[in-house]
Formats: sequence, structure tokens, C-alpha cells
Amino acid sequence: MRAVVVVPTYNEREALPVTLARLRAAVPEAGVLVVDDGSPDGTGDLADKLAIDDTAVHVLHRARKLGLGQAYLAGFTWALARGYDVIVEMDADGSHRAEDLPRLLAALTTADLVLGSRWVPGGSVVNWPRHRQLLSRGGNTYTRIMLGLPLHDATGGFRAYRAPVLAGLDFDAIASQGYCFQVDMARRVLDAGGRVVEVPITFVEREQGTSKMSREIVIEALTRVTVWGAVHHAHQTADAVRRLFGRTG
Repeated sequence: MRAVVVVPTYNEREALPVTLARLRAAVPEAGVLVVDDGSPDGTGDLADKLAIDDTAVHVLHRARKLGLGQAYLAGFTWALARGYDVIVEMDADGSHRAEDLPRLLAALTTADLVLGSRWVPGGSVVNWPRHRQLLSRGGNTYTRIMLGLPLHDATGGFRAYRAPVLAGLDFDAIASQGYCFQVDMARRVLDAGGRVVEVPITFVEREQGTSKMSREIVIEALTRVTVWGAVHHAHQTADAVRRLFGRTG
């Protein structure tokens, strides 16, 4: 299967060369697409130079920072148009270990979407402050309860899709960003009848640059998951009422 790893960047000049080197060593047969959102620190220019030396590396430039979700959708569209069979999401900051990627790709033999999970047996986090762990675990628990998703790490951004499942989704209907985007994509794949599995990974807190986590990202995720959850439970209630009246009618 032809695979491409989509790596969105915004001010990742220091981390990107290391990430790409580890990625190319771990999965040399995979292509790489760097999606740069007009990084002021010159990440996009550096990516262009790296692509000259390695023809498996490609670069997609966007004019400005439009959000993680839109960067990934642009990368997915690029990859689907070029006939890739597998499309991977991976951060540029080193928090996702390239060495874990072969196990995610292997799991695609029985799945449409494979999540690299921190919160299943065998998964772990390294150098993450306690409050970030609590936020992630709490957010995933809330998501599982509200949406009924059988997933332990729906917010994680290290994942691999089979191209057909992405091709079947309506990208124009996806407006979510950040962690919320990851939840949105997982639920859409499940709603479309896709099979989702989780593979344990080790998540390592970034050593270079600054985190993109913000209060706005957390609020967006909480708001959207709450709204989606309300709709989900309303549908469940309506189905239960129809079944009840169907038996007694």
C-alpha cells in the first residue's frame, strides 16, 4: 500500500528536520507531506530545502494559519488526488514517535482507522505535566460518555486512515479544529460504518518550540462535543420511543 504521512507545521523549524529524519528511517517506503501554514520562522522554506534532498518529501504551502483541522483536510485532499492508499496524521514536534508508526500501519490490515493511543494498556506519556494528563484523560472520558464512542483516545493526533474511508467523508461539512477535529473524524468514520482500532503508543512531551494548546481549543472541544452529545442522546431517545411504540402498537 502506498502511504503518505501528513505533517502540519507552524513554527517548527528546529524540530522538523529531526522528525523527518526519524520518520524516513522508520518507514522509508512512505512519502511525507509537510503542510505549512505560512510559518513566520521559515519552517516552510526549510521544508522546501529538505524536499530537494529527498524526493519522498513534499510540501504544501498555505498562506496563513487556518487551524489544524483545515491543514489536515488540505493534506488529505492532496493525498487522495494522488492515489495514496494510506494517509497518516503525525505531529512535527517529536511528540509522536516515528518508531511507533509501523505498528499503526500493520493494524490497518483489519481496520479503516488506527489510532495511536496513550490511554490503552501499553500506552504511556513521557514528561507530560499532571494537569495535561488529567485534561486529556478527562476529555476522552467525557467524549466517550457523551458520544458513546468505544474509544479511549479519540483526541490523539497520531493515526492512520485507509484512503477509501476518507474519500467517503464530506470534507466541506467538517469545521472543527484542534483536539475537536480528531474526535470529529473518529466519530464520522464510525458513523460511516468504518472499523476503528487503537494501538498503544508512547507520547513524548515536545522538547523544542511551544505547545499549540490554548484555552480556545479546549472551549471549542467542550462546546462541540456537548452539542454532538445532545444530538446523539436525542436520537437514542427517539429510537427507544419508536421501538417501545412499535412493540405496543
